[in-house]
Amino acid sequence: MTDQKIQVIGGGLAGTEAAWQIAQAGVPVVLYEMRPVRMSPAHHTEELAELVCSNSFGANQSDRAAGLLHEELRRLGSIVIRTADKHAVPAGGALAVDRAVFSRELTETLANHPLIELRRQEIAEIPGEGIIVLTTGPLTSPALAEDLQRFTGMEYMSFFDAASPIVVGESIDRDIAFLASRYDKGEAAYLNCPMNREEYLHFWQELCNAEQAQLKDFERENAKFFEGCLPIEELARRGEDTMRYGPLKPVGIFDSRFGDFRDPHNQSKRPYAVVQLRQEDKAGQLWNMVGFQTNLRWGEQKRVFRLIPGLENAEFVRMGVMHRNTFINSPQLLSPTLQFKSRRTLLAAGQLIGTEGYTAAAAGGWLAGTNAARIALGLEPVSMPATTMMGALFEFISSASPKHFQPMPPNFGILPELPARIRNKQERYSKYRDRALADLAAWQSQIKSLCLSS
Repeated sequence: MTDQKIQVIGGGLAGTEAAWQIAQAGVPVVLYEMRPVRMSPAHHTEELAELVCSNSFGANQSDRAAGLLHEELRRLGSIVIRTADKHAVPAGGALAVDRAVFSRELTETLANHPLIELRRQEIAEIPGEGIIVLTTGPLTSPALAEDLQRFTGMEYMSFFDAASPIVVGESIDRDIAFLASRYDKGEAAYLNCPMNREEYLHFWQELCNAEQAQLKDFERENAKFFEGCLPIEELARRGEDTMRYGPLKPVGIFDSRFGDFRDPHNQSKRPYAVVQLRQEDKAGQLWNMVGFQTNLRWGEQKRVFRLIPGLENAEFVRMGVMHRNTFINSPQLLSPTLQFKSRRTLLAAGQLIGTEGYTAAAAGGWLAGTNAARIALGLEPVSMPATTMMGALFEFISSASPKHFQPMPPNFGILPELPARIRNKQERYSKYRDRALADLAAWQSQIKSLCLSS
């Protein structure tokens, strides 16, 4: 154990995971979180690891990219994934959580750890000494953002992110909306609002013409949407059928009241489009409109979204919001260990470094926290095998083209190719998973005597 205190700045998913891994290694840590002293444009609570956009961590099957990342983190002792598993709510093949309980437990767990000191204050400058982990996320406070810009000598890059509305379950018309999962996979965990062609076209036209909220001055210039999280109205404006091949696709969804959708004589019973709602809490009182992140004015959201069959009388507990996310040019600044090249005792993780998604943020927190503790203990920082999803992500953000760098979610496209080409996608993904988990186990074995989370 060392008396040197590591400073983690930012109490989101990455900061929460980083602080926990540092403390588990026997190293004292100070975790700074500016809320509630200073709130961000998107957060609603003062809890650590608040889930701002959705309550879903993505697909949970290990032969899916997000699911493989989940499994790697489980094997590495991630507190974020362990808590997510504990407070999971039905979501078909996805890992979704009761977000309020999830964040509350993580806050209490870290606040009660003897080696973690939680300080509620804004940090306006990067501390000049000591081991620092920056996990301030895409909504870094303006003062710290300016200091980081001075330190790096380059501008931030930005994209726009948005959150979907949340609807009261009792206000959804269950005579129209029905429970089902796509292709009957897993538990029927989604409420589905079916549309015929006439209903869909009317909704599409109204959505295209709906009035958007005015962007703030600092957001107007060079607005760029992240393709993985496009506002629903932006999708609608790209074409009449764009939503039907995206979040409103009807494929594999069927209302059992109309018979077996696999019956070739019953295909006419398939809906033309389907709006899905995912359970937000364990009691099923709140439902998240899947894929409906939006920047429409709140009054317009109510007007247009109540055109969806089953949501005519929807009560909204949270409207969709949109905000600017920022990230650094990691290929120029970071190593795969998540250390800054110009200052090896300064590390970063989370969406600030250009990884996209909750699980990727936790993964970055795990590695940055682990390496910060290793530095404090006089050990060499480690990088992950590139054949793992974690290793591939951090290799990508540290080696991509700086000129065209954009946030990257977990995906199989960034993994090294398999020795032999496999045409079947499901089989290929399973092989990627098997190799990743085998290489992760071998890596853990090699550093077992030094591994901080073993």
